[in-house]
Formats: sequence, structure tokens, C-alpha cells
Amino acid sequence: MKKAFSVILAVTALSLLAAPAHATTKGLNQIVTPDIQPQGALSISYQQQDPNIANPSELQLELGITKRFEIAYFQGFKPTEEIANVEYGLIQSQNFLLSTGFAGYSSRYPHPAPYLEGGYYIGNAGFMLGVEQVQNANVRPGGSTFNQQQTQAILGADYHVSPRLMVQFDYQTGDSNSVTGGFTYAVTPSLSFNPSLYYSNGDPHNYYGYAVLSWTVQVF
Repeated sequence: MKKAFSVILAVTALSLLAAPAHATTKGLNQIVTPDIQPQGALSISYQQQDPNIANPSELQLELGITKRFEIAYFQGFKPTEEIANVEYGLIQSQNFLLSTGFAGYSSRYPHPAPYLEGGYYIGNAGFMLGVEQVQNANVRPGGSTFNQQQTQAILGADYHVSPRLMVQFDYQTGDSNSVTGGFTYAVTPSLSFNPSLYYSNGDPHNYYGYAVLSWTVQVF
């Protein structure tokens, strides 16, 4: 834990010396998206969310390593947890994107979810469709647990209302997931805010809140 905090502090201190970059609108409310973080762009985010969604308090670092490869690191605080995501762009054309990677490689639950996702972008709108393979914990009649793989569909759409405002919707199958709606607003060219509302798939259906504040800098 101390080592993780040291890395976060070092990266944050370095970013203070870096040049501001345009705030990214990567990711929707719940699902990953097939676009890759711009090379050398580092996004530092803090997110608060209902504990029924995920770790309620997280710090995130997302860095574009190359034009086709990015990594993301999450530090959860309640409970303490480290999470890693990676993504590689198989196709990155102007209108069509296809990416693969894994999400959710956690220090508490080391079963990353590999995915394949495509995106089609036309004008101010974007549409995403893909699959993600997850492992769900199940309980046997005797009380012991086992993991069962499940392939889930991921769908999303966004629309740029203006250069600063994007509305976004997404859905992922599975009882532990949700259908969501929210928006991303660029407060400044390098600072963005994304609040959203989740409506859970499983019974009983409930609404949960989520919000993330992101600051983007160019580190190389």
C-alpha cells in the first residue's frame, strides 16, 4: 500500500511540471471504449461511486504508451485495492475502431476480464458493441465457492452536443451490471467532469450514483 501511494505521489508531482493536454472523453459510464488514450497523455482521475457499483473511492491513472496501447491503474481506498487495465487498438481508423484488452485485474480478485469491442463514429455520434468474459463467484450446496465464466455483451452510445459536452449511455448484461446514463463536461480544456446514474439489472432494481473528475496532462 505504501509503495502504491509513493508511485501515485511521484506521478502526480511529475504531472505538475507537464504541459496541460486536452481533456479526454474516453470511456463511458460503465464500459470501456475502443479508442486509445493519446500517446503521452496522462489522465489523473478521482471517482466516487455507490459501493454497489465498485470500490466507492478510487484514484485512477491512465496513460497512452503508444498510439495503439494504453494502461490504466486504479487505487481503491474502501477497501484497499489495486486494479489494472490494459487496451490495445487492433484497428484505429477515422470511423471504425476495434480494440482488445482486459479490465479489472484486482489485487483482491485476480481474475481479469478480457474483452473485444468495436466502435463506429459518424459526425458527433459514436456507437460501441462488444463482448467481455467475466468470472462470477458461485456457491455450491455445501457452502464452498467456485468461479464460473460468463460472456457478457457490452453496448454504448455517445453524442457530442457541443465541443465541451458529451452525453453518453451504456449497458452491460449480467445481474451485477447496469444500464446507465450520464454526461461528460469539459470544465476547462484539461479538466473534465462525468456524473452518471446506474439502474441495476438484477432484482431488486435500484438506482446508484457515480461521478469522476479528470485532469489530463501531456507527459511525453
